[in-house]
Amino acid sequence: MILPNDFKSEYKAIEQEIQAKMQEFFAKGWYVLGTEVRDFEQEFAQFVGVEHCVGVANGLDALTLALHALEIGVGDEVIVPSNTYIASVLAVSHVGATPVFVEPNPLTHCIDPTAIEAAISERTKAILPVHLYGLLSDMPAIMKIAEKYGLFVVEDCAQAHGAHYNGKQAGAWGHINAFSFYPTKNLGAYGDAGAITTQNPEYAKKIKMLRNYGSKVRYQNEMIGYNSRLDEMQAALLRVKLQYLTTWNTMRRETAEIFRKEFAHKNWIFPTEPEGYYHVYHQFVVQSNEREKDMKELEKQGYTCLIHYPIPPYKSHAYKTQYSGHSYPIADALANTVFSLPVHGKMWNY
Repeated sequence: MILPNDFKSEYKAIEQEIQAKMQEFFAKGWYVLGTEVRDFEQEFAQFVGVEHCVGVANGLDALTLALHALEIGVGDEVIVPSNTYIASVLAVSHVGATPVFVEPNPLTHCIDPTAIEAAISERTKAILPVHLYGLLSDMPAIMKIAEKYGLFVVEDCAQAHGAHYNGKQAGAWGHINAFSFYPTKNLGAYGDAGAITTQNPEYAKKIKMLRNYGSKVRYQNEMIGYNSRLDEMQAALLRVKLQYLTTWNTMRRETAEIFRKEFAHKNWIFPTEPEGYYHVYHQFVVQSNEREKDMKELEKQGYTCLIHYPIPPYKSHAYKTQYSGHSYPIADALANTVFSLPVHGKMWNY
């Protein structure tokens, strides 16, 4: 079977470098906020094309701390896509703000900029676009709207490591931007990990304190902070894998083209890549009116397919009371028709 992810093959391809890095890591005897975190932050910032990167414990914390750093909280509203993984919405709730859902463009799956302005109120403080499945949102349009209304932009880049529009990468557009390095991501750690990117040095300083108990100097706590530090060992291993990210993204793109040709006869809506955009195919998501039938046929052919995501956040048990009576038909339609073919950086093994 072709699995959605192949961690064993990925590890085998870089085993010697990973083992060497582990030996180096243990020989140092420094396990929290050491040189590996510092070096990864510098290297990832350079990769994204920003001045600052701050490593944190996971992607949800990255989003939550980003909103905290912008002083978004109770009484504020944050615009989010109606179709996304629920973490994008949870972060807004964690800081006490209210998520305001906006429908996606059904072809790109990303938030539709033409629908954002109608959702802006006097309480709106930020727009949180999600680069879903590896395609950058329409950031030029979103940034123009944010500037017009004086709003912050927080990019959710969890699924878009290396994605860009005309060379400007995910994580380099918004005021503060969040990444997840969960193992299934294009750049995945060997456990939970995350990072925040920004061009603003003051935001970076604030987030470094927030992730470390609100402290810059040991025992001197300047704010009510968290324990959300990027693990030193994960940073060390991410440094190795970062060197392969571009190659693995290329392999994902090649696999996507193979799928387009192999299944061209199918009555599916395939992923789109607008002019100027570089899709990194965290998932290869198609839309089918015969999803169950198609998934069963593909399973017989050796493909393990998944559904990302079957329940829009507003219909989840966590939010169903808050959004009772609301309707987001595009998000509902996507949830009922999408499924993902397996795609990852080691597909050439099959």
